[in-house]
Amino acid sequence: MKHKMRRSRPIAAVVAIGLATFGLAACGSDSDDGDSATDGGAVSAEGVDDGTTLQLWTRAPLEKQANLLVDAYNSSHKNQVKLTIVPNDDYVTKVGAAAGNNGLPDLFAADIVYVPNWTAQGLYQDMTDQISQLPFKDEINQGHLDAGTVDGKEYVLPFVLDLSVIFYNQDLYQKAGLDPAKGPTNLKEFAEQAKKVAEYGKGKGVYGSYFGGNCGGCGVFTWFPMVWAAGEEVMNDDGTESLLNSDTAKSVYSMWADLNQAGAIAPGAKEETGATWVAAFQEGKVGVMPYPATLLSTADETVKTGVVPIPGPDGGESTFVGGDGIGISKDSKKTDQAWNFLAWMMSEDAQVGVLAKDGDVVSRSDLANNEYSSKDPRVQLINEVAAKGKTPVAENFQEAFNASNSPWITMFRKAIYDNNGATVDQDNEQITKVLQK
Repeated sequence: MKHKMRRSRPIAAVVAIGLATFGLAACGSDSDDGDSATDGGAVSAEGVDDGTTLQLWTRAPLEKQANLLVDAYNSSHKNQVKLTIVPNDDYVTKVGAAAGNNGLPDLFAADIVYVPNWTAQGLYQDMTDQISQLPFKDEINQGHLDAGTVDGKEYVLPFVLDLSVIFYNQDLYQKAGLDPAKGPTNLKEFAEQAKKVAEYGKGKGVYGSYFGGNCGGCGVFTWFPMVWAAGEEVMNDDGTESLLNSDTAKSVYSMWADLNQAGAIAPGAKEETGATWVAAFQEGKVGVMPYPATLLSTADETVKTGVVPIPGPDGGESTFVGGDGIGISKDSKKTDQAWNFLAWMMSEDAQVGVLAKDGDVVSRSDLANNEYSSKDPRVQLINEVAAKGKTPVAENFQEAFNASNSPWITMFRKAIYDNNGATVDQDNEQITKVLQK
C-alpha cells in the first residue's frame, strides 16, 4: 500500500515517534570535512564516487551489519563512509534535535515503523528518480519501499531487514516425544507442541513458550503476522483504524491466555519489556516461540534450532518485515555521493557478498536463493517468507502500539492476564483514537 500524507507536525515532534521490536539510537553530525557537494544535473544510476567523506548514523542493534556494509564499501570505493553507532535509547531524541538544527548526517537509518512519520516530516530527500533507475527495483522489498513512500514519492531503501519467524528447540521436541523435523503449521499445533514440551519440562525448568507480555513492539512483531497469515489486516490502509478486535485476532489472544493458564509459559513473561525476551530460548529453557530471524546464528550457538514461518489459526504463513530503512537526509549537500553508497548497498555484491554471507536476510527477492542461503534451508526459508510479509504503516504507530503505556499493550495484557478478551472491542477503540490523533 502507498501511504498517504497526513497533516504534518513540527519537526521537534519526531522525537515522540515509533519503536518496532527493540529501540533506536543516534549521534550528532560531524562536519563536512570540506568535501565537495553534489553539483546537481542529471540523475545517475550509480551516483558519484569521487573521494567524498559521508556521515552515516545507525542504531545499536544493527552494528554488526552496518560495520560489514561500511567496511566493504570503503574498501572498494573512493568515497569513504564514517559510521556512527549510538545506544538505542538516544536515537529518536538525537535525530529530532539534529533535524531541528539542520544537522542531520548525509545518510541515516531508522526503524522501519518510524519511517512513515519521518518522511512525512521531510527528514529525507526524494529518491524517486534514482530508485526508478535501478534495474531490479521491482525485486526490492515492497514493505520497506511502501513505508518510505509519501504521495507517490519514494524516500527510503531497505538498510537491514529483520523478519519474525517461529524458532523451536529440536532437542526438547525429541525429548517431549515430538517430531524434531516438524514445527507448527497453525496456531492449534503451536499450542499443542508448547504444552507437550511444558509437560516434559515439569520440574526441569523447561517450559513450552515465552513472549513479551509487557512489550508492545514484541507483540506487533510476532502476533500481527498471525493475523496476516489468515488473510486479514491489523489496520486499515492509511493506518488510522485498528482492526485488532477481529475474531482472528481474538483467537490469537485466546491462545496465549490458554498457554498462560496452563502454566506453559516460562516465568517472567508478564513483566517482560523486551530487553530479555529471547534469553530463555537461547538458554534452552523454551520449546517454541516467535523470534527475530536475525538472531538465528546466535540461537544456534546454544540450541539446535528449527525454523518455520509464523502461521495463522488455521494455517497460512506471514512475517513482520521489520528492520531499518535508510535514506539521504534533508541536510546533506552530497546527494550524488550518498546515492552511490545506497545504489551499491542494493547491489548483488552487497546483498549477497556481504549480508547473505553473514547469514542476514537480503532485501531483494531475486537474490533470496543464493550461494550462502542454499547451504542452510532455514536461511532460504527466511528469505522466501519475506515476500509473504508486511510492514504496517501508520504515522502514530509508536504511541498506539510501542510506547510503554500504549493502548495495544493494555488490550493484550487484559486479554491474556485479566479477563480473557472481555474488553477487546473497547480497548481496540482506544487504539483507533490514538491512530487518528
